[in-house]
Amino acid sequence: MANEITPKVKINQIKAILNADSVKQQFENALRENAGAFVASIIDLYASDTYLQNCDPNQVVMECLKAATLKLPINKQLGFAYIVPYKKGGVQIPQFQIGYKGYIQLAMRTGQYRTLNAGTILEGVKVESDMLTGEVRFTGAPTSQKPQGYFCHMELINGFKKTVYMTLAEITAHGKRYSKSFNSESSAWNSNFDEMAMKTCIRKLLGHYGVLSTEMLTALTSASDDEGDPESEIAGMGNAETIDIPLNVVGDGQPAEQGPGF
Repeated sequence: MANEITPKVKINQIKAILNADSVKQQFENALRENAGAFVASIIDLYASDTYLQNCDPNQVVMECLKAATLKLPINKQLGFAYIVPYKKGGVQIPQFQIGYKGYIQLAMRTGQYRTLNAGTILEGVKVESDMLTGEVRFTGAPTSQKPQGYFCHMELINGFKKTVYMTLAEITAHGKRYSKSFNSESSAWNSNFDEMAMKTCIRKLLGHYGVLSTEMLTALTSASDDEGDPESEIAGMGNAETIDIPLNVVGDGQPAEQGPGF
């Protein structure tokens, strides 16, 4: 017990790493004037998560930098991005994960989307699909609070519309196929199934039919274990159009609204 590192020492360690000139420069390059607030949020997150404190603080900082590069806040309550500790080979490893709200945020920044929404379809709602046009319609009122499926709908500024609907069984099969930790008690699939299901629909819709900025493409192809195997999952996403749009500029050339925290 004498060699056990106390939480205070661990917090001081990550503060020292964040205060290094080379590290501060990386966050400043990514976030400019918002770097200080983001770094403060890293310390708050680390101090409040005892599991994260068991990870290498250098690795925690590097995972946080991924979120900073995409300008996504890591506050758990916001749901845009997370730094999640996983046990691998007896060692706690931090992993950057994007929440479904984060994917929506990245898409809306491009200025190419009029709407992008995801949600849950409860039992009792009738789902109708037109095989010719690909349109999906939901009618009727729910008869219970149990989900029967999940959807994501988008409309581009050019008028193109598309909806992806996946049944509960399809979502479950997807999670089991692509997530190595699907059945683990620590898995996000276990603690927040609805959010993971909506994120799966969003990734499928954007990957197949969306207009992707370079940062969106980076996000879609950098999934962690609990989001799926990116190489296998993205292999079929050959229809999406990739565009290079400067951050915070929308389709008509006007500045876009800043996302939460930035």
